[in-house]
Amino acid sequence: MKYSKQEVLQYVMEDDVKFIRLAFCDVFGKQKNISIMPEELPRAFEYGIAIDASAIAGFGDETHSDLLLHPDAETLMVLPWRPEHGKVVRMFSTISYPDGRPFECDTRSMLKQAVKDAEAAGVCFDFGSEQEFYLFKLDEKGRPTKETHDEAGYMDLAPEDKGENIRREICLTLEQMGIRPESSHHEQGPGQNEIDFRYSDALTAADNAMTFQTVVRTVAYRNGLYADFSAKPLEGKPGNGFHINMSVKADDGTDKLGSVIAGVLEKACEMTAFLNPTENSYQRFGKNKAPGYVSWSGENRSQLVRIPAAVGEYRRAELRSPDPTANPYLAFALMIYAGLYGIENGLELPPAEDFNLYKADAQTLARFKKLPEDLASARKMAAESEFIKTHVPASVLDIYCSK
Repeated sequence: MKYSKQEVLQYVMEDDVKFIRLAFCDVFGKQKNISIMPEELPRAFEYGIAIDASAIAGFGDETHSDLLLHPDAETLMVLPWRPEHGKVVRMFSTISYPDGRPFECDTRSMLKQAVKDAEAAGVCFDFGSEQEFYLFKLDEKGRPTKETHDEAGYMDLAPEDKGENIRREICLTLEQMGIRPESSHHEQGPGQNEIDFRYSDALTAADNAMTFQTVVRTVAYRNGLYADFSAKPLEGKPGNGFHINMSVKADDGTDKLGSVIAGVLEKACEMTAFLNPTENSYQRFGKNKAPGYVSWSGENRSQLVRIPAAVGEYRRAELRSPDPTANPYLAFALMIYAGLYGIENGLELPPAEDFNLYKADAQTLARFKKLPEDLASARKMAAESEFIKTHVPASVLDIYCSK
């Protein structure tokens, strides 16, 4: 349910809300927040709440340190793990300079603009996400270890699967927050789990992806565990993927999915620095169902893009290269712009590659463009890309590419 400002003010006043968290993220998607008291909420809606941007990586230095958070009333959620009496609620926020100018490193606003640009082009994009994570035990001081919660495998059952009750608690918590999980199961790696979401509009899907990681970490810690979303937590074991499902609807009723996928394939290498932003990300590519080459197919999970068998509203494409360290706002925005590029240029899909790339010989693989093999290569491609320069603010591009 989406709320108006007046409805939020009334709810806070009448339902024993004691703290309001204004949430946002840095350019890499690391979630931040500030808590305010109920009496400060009208001021937050009217003028914004000031934060010290110089203390957040990439947000500025001491000479231009003031930014304002403006809560988005439509994103109001109660945090069900906080006390029932004296509730804590959360809203996502947009970020501006004190003079009202939008803050260029606010990636949530970047996604909003991408959605508007798509609407102007007569198309609407929906997204669904599948995020994988490992559960590790904590030591006696509460610090994460590399000892996995269990030794179960893909879709195993309890008692081998010790994550069953934790996934259940995560899903029920998400439902209490109005977020609809679609399925959950044990993944291939020991202690590895996956929870998938039903598709929704781009901004809601990105907000939910951010909320999901917070809920998983919170529930895991309450159960004496650490949830690890890094791309490759354990050497020699499957990495964590952030599989992004995208569908498109055109105002004129035509099927644009082929052109959208063609655009994503053409721009995949240039986007990789944003979809896989850590050195660890590149240890995952090319094995254990993680792609290494630019290609597509139907049900084949060795390809970069998979188009599952479906019709009508359920027809979608799954991009398999991103990992959970990606900023979902930035990832979804770039996928929208790549899709629009494909539509505007009338791109057509190349033939499907219906074979296992992991078992292909060198001569066969030589036909395909390879995803960047390391972060330095990915940054170089992004920095030299006119597509990226057009759609990513220079300040954000510099932060990603100058490390």
